[in-house]
Amino acid sequence: MKQISRRSFLRTAISAGAATAAGCVTVNFKQDYIDAHVHVWTPDTAKYPLASGMTKGGCVDSFTPEQLFAHCKHEGVDRIVLIQMSFYKFDNSYMLYAIAKHPGVFSGVAIVNEHETGVSQRMKDLAKQGVRGFRICAGKEKDLEKWLGSPGMAEMWKTAADEGLSICPLINPDTLPLIDKMCVKYPRTSVVIDHFSRVGMTGSILRTDLDQLLQLSKHPHVHVKTSAFYALGKKQAPYLDLGPMIRECRNHFGAQRLMWASDCPFQVVSGHNYHDSIALIRDRLDFLSVEDKEWMLRRTAEKVFWA
Repeated sequence: MKQISRRSFLRTAISAGAATAAGCVTVNFKQDYIDAHVHVWTPDTAKYPLASGMTKGGCVDSFTPEQLFAHCKHEGVDRIVLIQMSFYKFDNSYMLYAIAKHPGVFSGVAIVNEHETGVSQRMKDLAKQGVRGFRICAGKEKDLEKWLGSPGMAEMWKTAADEGLSICPLINPDTLPLIDKMCVKYPRTSVVIDHFSRVGMTGSILRTDLDQLLQLSKHPHVHVKTSAFYALGKKQAPYLDLGPMIRECRNHFGAQRLMWASDCPFQVVSGHNYHDSIALIRDRLDFLSVEDKEWMLRRTAEKVFWA
């Protein structure tokens, strides 16, 4: 959700390694937790070029699967949902490479161009390569109703329903009423809302924004990622200020429709770390039952992205 500098990334990675060596990080390889939202990319822009006009900006030059494993394996996270990185746009090649290189470890959320012909077939082809969801993002679109109401978007939502795939909106709270309308129009389509729909990104959790998110719980195929803690609310570990929002989401959606995710590598820079992200759900919220945690840390994402 934000850009990261190479210096900040390296400093956090070194700190994480030191903590592990000192015995400060819980090591558990048997839980089979699933991180439902991670971005990976490679420094090899010759083989995997950035999309035209795109740059990595302030992002670190590299966040490969191997760099990810250095953070997640010590927390018992053995499977990960990869989200296509924005600066590759519609070229999902590097994500597909990572999925193929690590069989059984990764599932994918790809990006396709809904304005091109054959979007349905493209989705089906990607599904054969380990993709289980498709990210949609308004980007610079000014007319959000027109964007969501386009013929290509209709084809995407219909294909997702027919093929057992998910539509994954990266949106702000003001787009939630339009997603509500799409869920009414396409009631069979699985939807996964990223990062609580960014409720709380401005620093405070507005009641009106959260209520709009909770309204989507009336649609049985809508799921929510409890994720990107570093960017929401007070933006400070241990992120306990997000507890009330998580409780309300659990009460409305049920833990069976919530999934935890880190949003790495952005979660592991600027003084944040991987442990604090998973620990909020696993260790720090006493209102979550053992069964709640099992769904949020594994079973929901497994149902959606590995079924």
